[in-house]
Amino acid sequence: MIPQIELTGVNKHYGAYHALKNINLAIKKGSFVALVGPSGCGKSTLLRSLAGLEKISEGRMTIAGEDMRDAPPRKRDIAMVFQSYALYPHMTVEENLMYPLRMRGTDKAAAKIKAAEVAAITGLSGLLDRYPRQLSGGQRQRVAMGRAVIRNPKAFLFDEPLSNLDAALRVSMRKEIRALHDRLGATSVYVTHDQIEAMTMADHVVVLKDGVIEQQGAPLELYDRPANRFVAGFIGSPAMNFVTATGAGGSRVVLDLPGAPELAVAQPIEPGRKLLAGLRPEHLKVAHGEEAGLTLPVSLIESTGSLTYIVLGSGQSEITVVEQGRERVRPGDSLRLTIEPELVHLFDPETGRRV
Repeated sequence: MIPQIELTGVNKHYGAYHALKNINLAIKKGSFVALVGPSGCGKSTLLRSLAGLEKISEGRMTIAGEDMRDAPPRKRDIAMVFQSYALYPHMTVEENLMYPLRMRGTDKAAAKIKAAEVAAITGLSGLLDRYPRQLSGGQRQRVAMGRAVIRNPKAFLFDEPLSNLDAALRVSMRKEIRALHDRLGATSVYVTHDQIEAMTMADHVVVLKDGVIEQQGAPLELYDRPANRFVAGFIGSPAMNFVTATGAGGSRVVLDLPGAPELAVAQPIEPGRKLLAGLRPEHLKVAHGEEAGLTLPVSLIESTGSLTYIVLGSGQSEITVVEQGRERVRPGDSLRLTIEPELVHLFDPETGRRV
């Protein structure tokens, strides 16, 4: 099957600055792909390049099998949803929805019917006579999505559409966007700096850093088997703990922490090899029995009611643990931690690559 969107060897230069570096990405029709990474990683540049708002310097770009490298935005049949909504303030919701069709020459009566259909899909039926200034942030974002939907494009591009909304509204809106995607059978590319959005919404996550795709795959694939330290630290909340370690022979390592016992791992490690051990906070368990484990002093407790975040040690030895419920410990207490061998991630301390 021909990918709906395909990028091969794509590079983007701004003078001497290399913004996108050898990007290879195939997006299947009907999939929801999230581009995620820190500020300046190239995700918005990549999205704008897909839309034709930026011209790529090298490489090949196709949409629905057609070469689009040099095609202007209007020829790409792509709809973009921005974080700023980009609504016309002097137009009603209905007029904003109708606008893309009217620009294509659709007669007013037909555009009005289509606007009513899209309003029903996006929950705007009771708001068609209002102006953008009379709407909440979430309602304005629905209008922006509706204006994209009405065009029935080959793909939807979302550029951090929820970043202007409060936390509770972001959660509900990401459910709405995903439900709308599924209902339409659309192809969606979604840019976000929020890895929780990427993990919960997307079928396929692309992690970028400094213009390079560090890893791409299904969300849980990136969580379970990160390719390098950067992906391991970026995917997952709270972030993964990293501790230097040394191979102890067999399938064991010793963490560079005071009094640390040998730690079982899933693969053989040569004695004396220097490593970086990655331990997810949610995989570390407080040992309440007599089993051997890593003992560290508690320095900070944060409880949300359903979860307790425990910070142990200090400085370079600091480790965060997440416990379900309410762990009754106080700063100054000591806790013993255990972890299953298959849940220990090992990385080369120099290259950052997974061992």
